[in-house]
Amino acid sequence: MNKGNKSNKRDKGEKGYHRLVVWQRAHEFAILTYRKTGLFAKYKLYGLTSQLRRAALSVHANIVEGYSRRSKKEFLRFLEIARGSLSECEYFLEFARELKFFTKEDYEALEKLRGEVGYLLHRFTSRLRT
Repeated sequence: MNKGNKSNKRDKGEKGYHRLVVWQRAHEFAILTYRKTGLFAKYKLYGLTSQLRRAALSVHANIVEGYSRRSKKEFLRFLEIARGSLSECEYFLEFARELKFFTKEDYEALEKLRGEVGYLLHRFTSRLRT
């Protein structure tokens, strides 16, 4: 698009929550979770796969929902829900690793990203509380 040509349409990158690094990383975590659990055997689909995917989606979905709220207090409440969902993911990943559903590399990639999202969530909520 030319610099002088303005459009009334906003692209996704302009949405407020898209600018939040914590949302960006949580989104990446959910995408990677879906990709890696897609490799699970079909008989695992309705148990652990479903639980892990829902929890991973819940993290960034709660960031989005909280962002849309009118008060900081409500936003913080949704960020705490996101943190709880991320904790569920931590356990589900450990459980799947113990059952050897993931390769070591896949588990480490998911756990590293999950840990980063947790750190960013902690920092973000701490900043909002001040």
